[in-house]
Amino acid sequence: MRGTDEKYGLPPQPDSDRMTRRTLPVLGLAHELITPTLRQMADRLDPHMRPVVSYHLGWSDERGRPVNNNCGKAIRPALVFVAAEAAGADPHSAIPGAVSVELVHNFSLVHDDLMDRDEHRRHRPTVWALWGDAMALLAGDAMLSLAHEVLLDCDSPHVGAALRAISEATRELIRGQAADTAFESRTDVALDECLKMAEGKTAALMAASAEVGALLAGAPRSVREALVAYGRHIGLAFQLVDDLLGIWGRPEITGKPVYSDLRSRKKTLPVTWTVAHGGSAGRRLAAWLVDETGSQTASDDELAAVAELIECGGGRRWASAEARRHVTQGIDMVARIGIPDRPAAELQDLAHYIVDRQA
Repeated sequence: MRGTDEKYGLPPQPDSDRMTRRTLPVLGLAHELITPTLRQMADRLDPHMRPVVSYHLGWSDERGRPVNNNCGKAIRPALVFVAAEAAGADPHSAIPGAVSVELVHNFSLVHDDLMDRDEHRRHRPTVWALWGDAMALLAGDAMLSLAHEVLLDCDSPHVGAALRAISEATRELIRGQAADTAFESRTDVALDECLKMAEGKTAALMAASAEVGALLAGAPRSVREALVAYGRHIGLAFQLVDDLLGIWGRPEITGKPVYSDLRSRKKTLPVTWTVAHGGSAGRRLAAWLVDETGSQTASDDELAAVAELIECGGGRRWASAEARRHVTQGIDMVARIGIPDRPAAELQDLAHYIVDRQA
């Protein structure tokens, strides 16, 4: 039976119970575990900033009225908890680390929306679109500050190492975002540069999530290194799928306009690969990328034709295969260290969820 994820260039999976059509139990548990502490941290903010952060985190609407079911996926907190469990610890001991990575992630989303001028996230207006640039900058900064505070409040002997991992990942995230921004004004972005950007922008925080969970659990170096490698691989897979969804994702599911990345002429991984290896389709794509006339006013028909160039040039298929290759490598890394069955299965489920997701 052919799966719906073929729309994104992803090969169908044999299991008809599609993981992308349901929430993984570990993601639901992660939400339950982080929400009380996440709310406590947000309550530390002043009355001007608190409603903005509450809105972004999905707890309220723009008027401050409570809402439900508009939060993120909690993949990174889930990875913290599973890594801690893989190292033999009670997942509850890793709550500060899970809250910290979720705050760093959301800091990056608010700033990313501002820099990309994206007006919608999770089917709602973005922070900058409602409150303006200045408040969006401050909201992101506030969450980054709280990400450090929640770890500093923790009495674990491993707090220093966990905080260093978070700080280094944040620096890498900023490096990746800076590269992504610089690519917008360039027409000669190489695939290696794009991969390096993705390693910083996305994979670094995934790897740090696994590392923080392992650190707070007091895991030995061999376990930490395997989990970090797993996080890096699934982080790259996540970005590859994100890039596919940015072109072929369904707006009613992704919460973003159709062909959103093409409309912005972003040098994403499937785009960059097609330019480098897509033959005549790649050359036509490269010519379109450098033609700035009507870049923001391109019709859906024009963008559909550009998406077809990427398809014909092999970029879609390459990105799909590369995402699955990274998932396989990530799973192989943790299989070598002999962790307990339940966290091992959860790590596999998380990895497959990342490539099977539709948003």
